[in-house]
Amino acid sequence: MTPKTVQKENRALRGSPGIALEPQSACGMSASRSIVVLYNDDKRIIKGEPRDLIAGQGVIACAHTLANALRVAGCQVALVPLRGDVELALTSYPPSRWTVFNLGEGLEGRLFEEARIAWALEAMGYRFTGAKGDAIALSLNKARSKIALAANGVLTPPWQLFNHPDEVNGEYLQFPLIVKPVAEDASIGVGPESVAHSVDQLRERVAYVVEKYRQSALAETFVRGREFNISLWGNQPEVLPLAEVDFGAFDDPNDRMVSFAAKWDVGSFEYTHTPVKCPASVTPEEDNRIRTAALKAWEAIGCRGYGRVDMRMDEDGQVYMLEVNCNPDLSPDAGFYRAASAAGYDYTSMALNILRLSEE
Repeated sequence: MTPKTVQKENRALRGSPGIALEPQSACGMSASRSIVVLYNDDKRIIKGEPRDLIAGQGVIACAHTLANALRVAGCQVALVPLRGDVELALTSYPPSRWTVFNLGEGLEGRLFEEARIAWALEAMGYRFTGAKGDAIALSLNKARSKIALAANGVLTPPWQLFNHPDEVNGEYLQFPLIVKPVAEDASIGVGPESVAHSVDQLRERVAYVVEKYRQSALAETFVRGREFNISLWGNQPEVLPLAEVDFGAFDDPNDRMVSFAAKWDVGSFEYTHTPVKCPASVTPEEDNRIRTAALKAWEAIGCRGYGRVDMRMDEDGQVYMLEVNCNPDLSPDAGFYRAASAAGYDYTSMALNILRLSEE
């Protein structure tokens, strides 16, 4: 939605009987409101690998790009780095005047800080973009989210949770398995070494996750097949053009994953050899199956505003949900903007639409 379209919608609403609207600014928000772009500014992490800091620092560049786009649209914008408590960071920006474009993911890799930020914003009375705290917390806990997805008719790969490597005995699950920290996103803790082909490898990887990431390890069946990213937005959600990750450069099917390196290590083979095709090439039946699963997942987690879901389709065409990402990365080279661009939005109009959804 371009600024011109926003203005056209506002004019149409003003002419509707019984609807009272505040004057609108050039950026489509009410003229009395300004925008805080809230983002985490991490200098260290308290768990995991040192390289994991790269993921948090990517938010900083995104925040500056987003703020510039909103200023181009005529918004008054304040960039607010989060280096401590969100309550203190926003002291100078009262909720009566400021809407928060929430890019906050917490500090130093602490567990569930992203959800706490959203809970705090809601408690303090802010309008803010993206999901509320309950949805973020549910999506970040992979075990709980799988239970919620299953209850809403969404398939996920068979899984088991391990709190300690001594719990591994090889029962129930079929190899190969992929082992992940239960409460991380952004592919943190995920790489080729995450795929276990034996009980000994599973036990070793569980021990690594528990020790390094200070949380339980989730092991799930490694689904060989095509991987899709589906971006959605709107409080009556609209599915944007489907995207597919191209793993054609990887001969070993067990290496075909969106690992940490594929997302964040710019100089790595994984990063340069996992291009994404958007729109994806799918049959009408596949398209319907993927979209239906994405909408069910959005509902199961309770997403709001915008989100992205990642799923795999096996050789039989069965769709399995891997992740539901509340408030996904909005960087110009990230998946959400890729899908919005394929739908005809430039970066500024994408940002404005996400902002508008926070007002609904």
